[in-house]
Amino acid sequence: MLKTEQAASLPAAQAETTPSRRHSGEWWIEQIIRGAGLSTIFIIGLIFLFLLREGLPAFVRISPLNLLGVRWYPIEELYGLLPLLVGSLLVTVGAVVIAVPLGLITAIYLGEIAPLWQRELLKPLIEVLAGIPSIVLGFLGWVALAPLVQQAGAPTGLTAFTGALILAYMSLPTIISISEDALYAVPKEYRDASLAIGATEWQTIWRVVVPAARSGIVIATVLGIGRAIGETMAVMMVTGNAANIPSLATGMFFQPVRTMTATIAAEMGEVAQGSLHYQALFAIGIVLFLLTFAINSLASMLIGGGKQQRSSQL
Repeated sequence: MLKTEQAASLPAAQAETTPSRRHSGEWWIEQIIRGAGLSTIFIIGLIFLFLLREGLPAFVRISPLNLLGVRWYPIEELYGLLPLLVGSLLVTVGAVVIAVPLGLITAIYLGEIAPLWQRELLKPLIEVLAGIPSIVLGFLGWVALAPLVQQAGAPTGLTAFTGALILAYMSLPTIISISEDALYAVPKEYRDASLAIGATEWQTIWRVVVPAARSGIVIATVLGIGRAIGETMAVMMVTGNAANIPSLATGMFFQPVRTMTATIAAEMGEVAQGSLHYQALFAIGIVLFLLTFAINSLASMLIGGGKQQRSSQL
């Protein structure tokens, strides 16, 4: 009789201890996830503080007129950031103008139009393109693409347009993959409801599916911009590395430029630590960090505005 009571009480004891153990395991998992998120913020903060420590003295030692000048020539203590900023913006804007429409159209084709066998064949190939080293793409652009640009009428093949083409190619896998995933995440009921009220397939895609996946498409665009604006080696090889502001009369995109990232990569190994030139390069890093932060903030505002508009409509 005693054994029977003990056997009956054993499952009850296990039922009491199991939720507490499960709760303890979930608590540890939550703490690990929270720690990982906080560590990311902490590391980014440390990077920004390091940039401030090394680059902030440049904004004190260099006059604002010099920093806003149109010449970057450290040997003569000319540290104008405008040519580098214009070069980075030209290459990035050109890459975005090329990559975003092409990437979105490709994602729509893969997610909404292409048959299953074609999607399973093309999606892995597109993702493999993201693994090609940037130095290889820069070499191909220098050997194969630059002569074609020069034959098309440009004074030289190493131009902002060449860099924009290479960066657009490098950004396409990211934009296509994330946009296609965002389109795939749209519920099937949205498509069925649109088709049920008489909309065509293209009207359903353009007016229902794409707006519903806007947040994912914006994220894909921002990541593509981040890939373009932060690229170094490929841009340094195909843009000519000329620290000047291109003239509008001869075509801004078809002249050599120099980006901020290429300047840091090309000159950081040759400067004395603690010198004014050294601090100026870190000042470029601060400007690049703030520019990237501004782009991400703008994307967050667009996503948040879209969510508020949809919630108000509901």
